[in-house]
This record gives sequence, structure tokens and C-alpha cells, in this order.
Amino acid sequence: MLELSSRDFLKALSSKEPVPGGGGAAAFAGALGMALGLMVGNLTLGKKKYQSVEADIRAVLEKGEKLLARLQELVKEDAEAFYPLAQAYSLPKDTPEEARLKEQTLQQALVRASLVPLEIARCSAQVIELQEELAKKGSRLVLSDVGVGVALAKAALESAKLNVLINTKIMKDQELKGQIESELEELTNNYLPRADKVFAEVEEAISGGKKE
Repeated sequence: MLELSSRDFLKALSSKEPVPGGGGAAAFAGALGMALGLMVGNLTLGKKKYQSVEADIRAVLEKGEKLLARLQELVKEDAEAFYPLAQAYSLPKDTPEEARLKEQTLQQALVRASLVPLEIARCSAQVIELQEELAKKGSRLVLSDVGVGVALAKAALESAKLNVLINTKIMKDQELKGQIESELEELTNNYLPRADKVFAEVEEAISGGKKE
């Protein structure tokens, strides 16, 4: 998916084709948020004023590069997970045997179609965590980019949540459904307020005209 130009990706996203869809868009939003965080970190490195936190910034960059790569992979993985689900929905169910096969195929496809956006949610939460650190230690000259980055990561987490729930809603494996939804609830309850806090702090620092 990401081999496409941005223009082609948006064209594919806006088409009637089932992929890319909301999950891929969520992963891409998370990747954009992390990319902005990496920019902030790179612009902080080597500055005398931030020498005391240079080791911390390097650690953020190392983690961030891995997250960026993973989120890019998840754009593709979401398409790979959703396509079989879309195919399963279109299977005939005119006979009892067809209906049984359709339901079996659908339930199998729902598992990966739920687990991939859950992984997007996990990664987006980690992006928020890194943005928290950048909000404290990154260059004040690019503080607004921390705010944009954490807003994108929050959007990615919320979007991933919807992509999980639309699939677990009809999942018949109640044990797996419970595990997935429990982890998702923990992630959103923990990290969405943290994203809001970072954004509010950035906004206050900018609008309040705080000095460096």
C-alpha cells in the first residue's frame, strides 16, 4: 500500500474497493504522528540547550523508528486481513451447506480482522507515550509538532478501536472477543486521556506565550 504515492493512496482509499479502508487509514495516521515525533527528536539532538536530555531523545528516536516501521507494515496488514473478510461477506447462503460454510469462513476471517487493528491501537498508544516525553524534553521551537503528532496518534487509537469493535461485535468466540475488547478498553482508557493532556499542555504553552 505504501508503495503508492500519497495521491494514489488517497484515490484508492476513496474508491469503492474494500481496501484500503479505515484500519489502514488509522495505521497511516499513527505513522504520521510518529514521523512528526521523530522530526522533533532530530531537531532537538545536537542543541546545546538540550544536551542534558540527549540520551533520552536518542532512546525516543530508536523506539520511534521501530514504531514508524511497524505502523507502515500495519497499513498493508490491515488490507490483507480485511480482504478475506469482505470476500466472506459476499459468499452465498442459499442452502444450509452454503450458509454453514459462509459462517465458518466469516468467523475465521474475523479473528485477524480484529487482531490487526488491535495491534494498530497498541502501536498508537506507544506513539502517545513517546510524544509525552517529547513534550517535556523536545525543542520548544517545534512544540506545536508534538501537539499535531499526539493528535494524530489519538485519532489513530480511536479509529483502531472502531475497527476492532465492528468485527468483535459479530464474533462468536466469546473468550477471544472478551480478551480483545478488554485489552482495547484498557488501552483507550489509559492513553486517550494522556493524549488529551499532552495536547492541552502544548496548546497552553503556545497560546500562553511561554518563553523557552
